[in-house]
Order: sequence, then structure tokens, then C-alpha cells
Amino acid sequence: MLSISPARRFEDVAAILNPGGNDRACWCLAYRITSAEYSALRGEQRADRVRGLCADEPAPGVLAYDGETPAGWCGISPRSSMERLNRSRTMPPLDGLPVWSVVCFVVRAPYRRRGVSAALLQGAVDYARECGAPAVEGYPVDTEGERISSSAAHVGTTTLFEAAGFARVRPTAARADRRVRWLMRLDLR
Repeated sequence: MLSISPARRFEDVAAILNPGGNDRACWCLAYRITSAEYSALRGEQRADRVRGLCADEPAPGVLAYDGETPAGWCGISPRSSMERLNRSRTMPPLDGLPVWSVVCFVVRAPYRRRGVSAALLQGAVDYARECGAPAVEGYPVDTEGERISSSAAHVGTTTLFEAAGFARVRPTAARADRRVRWLMRLDLR
């Protein structure tokens, strides 16, 4: 049975986001910091940045657990706190509503195709609601019914978001695996 909780335990976040200790691991920072900062940070510097995010409020995402074992991650935060996303020309804001944004899913191999992403998305929505978010957005890829690479799927799929009650608002100029990414929103008011 999976449980979902805000990402407070850095060791568990690290077990999901960088299990092999790769110096070039993203650490779910790509949308959170400027491009220049992202390019400058490496290895332990990226880990330290995420360690700091885990110590702050709100947490930078939610974790799924199978008992005590971390099984997956969903990165979610207020859009206003995500430097690169705020400056994005391919995924500009829809309006001035202070939405929270889902930017990343990572599920460990033994837990894939078992509903973990859906549980993570629901947990992320619940966490955003608890923190007072008026709406949650995602920027998932429309797979057009085809299988896509796991690297493209890290943003989620439109079918995953639709199953969680999100509505397609507009296509973005962003692509994943040469397919359109949609701005999708769930109103929490």
C-alpha cells in the first residue's frame, strides 16, 4: 500500500532523484532555478540546493512510499517560486492566478505501471490544496496513444492528468518526444 507525504526527508528524495550519485543528475531543479544557475551547479552543489528546498516551506514535492521504501517523486511548488518556468516562452503563464505547478515525476523501476504516478499526482494536488493553492497546473505531453520515451514522460501525460480531473486549457510551444505539451489546470476553489 502506497503512502504519500511532503518531501521533507532529503535522503529519501536523493534515493529517487539520484540513486546512482550522478554528477549531472537534474535533481528536479531544471524549472526551479535560472538556466545560468542550473548550468553552473554540479554534483553535490545540486544536492545541497535540493537539501535546502526540503528544509523550507513548502516542500518541493511529494514522495510515494511502499512501507518505508521511497517509490516515487512528484515535483510541485508555487509557479512563482520556479525561476525558469516563470521566464518560459514556451509555457507562459495563463493568467495572474497564483497556481502551483507540477513539473516532474520519477518512479523507481520496480514500481512502474502500478499506479504510482496517479497516486503521486493526487498527493501533489492534496498537498497544494492543504497549502492554500487556488489551482494546480501541469504541462504534460500528449502521447497521441503511442508509447514515448521515459525521459519524455517525466512531465506526465495528458491522460494521467485528465484522469485526475485536470482540464486541457491550451497547447504550449513546448515539446516532449516531438509531441505537444499541454497546459492543464485543476481548479481547487
